[in-house]
Amino acid sequence: LSTLEEEYKAEQIEWTFVDFGMDLQACLDLLEKPLGILSTLEEEYKAEQIEWTFVDFGMDLQACLDLLEKPLGILSTLEEECIVPKATDKTFIEKLCAKHLGKNPKFGKPKASKKKYPAHFELGHYAGPVAYNITGWLEKNKDPVNETAVMVLKRSKVPLVPTIWKEYTTQEEQAGEKQAGGKKKKGGSFQTVSAIHRGQLSELMTNLHATYPHFVRCIIPNEIKTGGIIDGPLVYNQLTCNGVLEGIR
Repeated sequence: LSTLEEEYKAEQIEWTFVDFGMDLQACLDLLEKPLGILSTLEEEYKAEQIEWTFVDFGMDLQACLDLLEKPLGILSTLEEECIVPKATDKTFIEKLCAKHLGKNPKFGKPKASKKKYPAHFELGHYAGPVAYNITGWLEKNKDPVNETAVMVLKRSKVPLVPTIWKEYTTQEEQAGEKQAGGKKKKGGSFQTVSAIHRGQLSELMTNLHATYPHFVRCIIPNEIKTGGIIDGPLVYNQLTCNGVLEGIR
């Protein structure tokens, strides 16, 4: 997507800039978790006496993952600030620095920059240090849904649409259940984006550990997006990096 935006800019097409990296990177870091599956694959190589170079995925990732998802970590602090009255981006970054700056080697303060979107902190993960701009994180993480729109969707005559919103309890529905003496449910509005993401990731990891992993490797034949043309060196490089040649051996 970022590459597509660069093309728009080069062709002078009018568009609205979306900073994908700053908004999504923290959640993408959590997705590095499945790299643990690769460690399992390496154990199989060792058992079958296949020659390979050991890559220590786990030790490089765990400290970063702990910083992201453990209690008092970045995501739990973000969720805490989302329910604190009068909390702001400033109070959020102040809490992060108070908890981790100088205490956790994976958490750092970036150098001063004159960029339009200055970084507020750095996180050292598997790919190296990444700088983050936390502007608007609290509001984005709350992701408030218009409950009137939800009620309309729940009454849709298309069977799939009400099913999608079945688990979301609006304040109006909660009030009705309370008057009827029913058990109070936790409304969907209390679910932050980060909490939902962590829940979905947990389900994914449960499924991965319950099944045997198979890897689908996509090979790009050429960089000009044209059928019937094979760029030999490009394909060979991808096969080498993806470990396909190692598997064939």
